[in-house]
Amino acid sequence: MSRAAANDVPESAEVVAALRRKEEQALAQVYDRYGRSVYALVLRITGDAGAAEEISLDAFWQLWQQADRFDEAQGSLQNWLLTIARSRAIDRVRARLARKRLRAEDPTEVREVRRPEEDAELVERRRLVRDAMATLSPDQRSAVALAYYEGLSHSQIAERLEEPLGTVKTRIRQAMGTLRRRLGPLLTTP
Repeated sequence: MSRAAANDVPESAEVVAALRRKEEQALAQVYDRYGRSVYALVLRITGDAGAAEEISLDAFWQLWQQADRFDEAQGSLQNWLLTIARSRAIDRVRARLARKRLRAEDPTEVREVRRPEEDAELVERRRLVRDAMATLSPDQRSAVALAYYEGLSHSQIAERLEEPLGTVKTRIRQAMGTLRRRLGPLLTTP
């Protein structure tokens, strides 16, 4: 079974029960299984490797602390974990933007200096993401942008676009599959 197919298999009741009993082996198993995808998602949202690592660990810590809140009827453990990580990443980005707005008002603030190779890598990553986004249909592109850049929920996107919720979910799922295939090599670089 491929790694991608393994990620689609729901967690066994034993793993969830072990998490609830605070068995460290269960947390290690979940981390081994989902750590890379959590990190990749957070890195895409924040664009900051250090923040992505910190937020990923925080998401697993929250899973560990709140395992009793997990409800299989609401979705998979992977989706719950990714939702935790995504929410934390969006909060971090929003906080960073708020700090930037405050600093923009401070004329004594010194700007951060980056090395040229960091700028070149960032420019290349942005180009790859833009190229991948360009392969999406306009409807898919707008749904993904609202979800991941504005942080809207699927229901909020459906309201904003005046589309059925199921249509929005399908567009996002198909778009993410396309982006995953196009950006796979970029996402596997920690």
